[in-house]
Amino acid sequence: MPENKDSEEWQRLRSEPGPSLKIFNVRFDHMRNPRNGKTERMTVLESPDAANVVARNQEGQILFVRQYRFGIGRYTLELPGGMVEPGEPQEAAVRRELREETGVVSDRWTYLGKIPSNPVFQDSYIYHWLAEDVRLGEAPQLDDGEEIFLEWLSPETVEAKLRAGHFEHPHTVNALLLYFNRAS
Repeated sequence: MPENKDSEEWQRLRSEPGPSLKIFNVRFDHMRNPRNGKTERMTVLESPDAANVVARNQEGQILFVRQYRFGIGRYTLELPGGMVEPGEPQEAAVRRELREETGVVSDRWTYLGKIPSNPVFQDSYIYHWLAEDVRLGEAPQLDDGEEIFLEWLSPETVEAKLRAGHFEHPHTVNALLLYFNRAS
């Protein structure tokens, strides 16, 4: 196994646009491998950043959304969140997404951290937030392609489900790891 040599970067020789999809633009980057000098055409999905939130009410329960995920063809239990609009600060985006998906609002926000959405082929990041003392603000305003059911769970139940591998969405898993690490 060769040593990690951060000084030897992959070189992008050229890029070409691919198809535009609903939430992604495809880009093809022709990249030179520093190990062998060979060029490969790599696929990159250009997408907006996203944000999600660990939303806790005054009783300490954490809010989850159950929604249908088309990629795996079933409902998943995950944290509320969504895409950051162009030019929108990510904190404003997570506040908006929480309100639109759940009708819940908060005045107490803490940034937990970020990770790449999927560094294998996406160029975006997911930002994780904590909202405390959340309360019902207004009726949810769902997109046409959404159907969301709300579930409140105790931190103990959430941690047990996390340890058991119950949560399938990697963004939820990462946000919960950051949240429980911060809480300990």
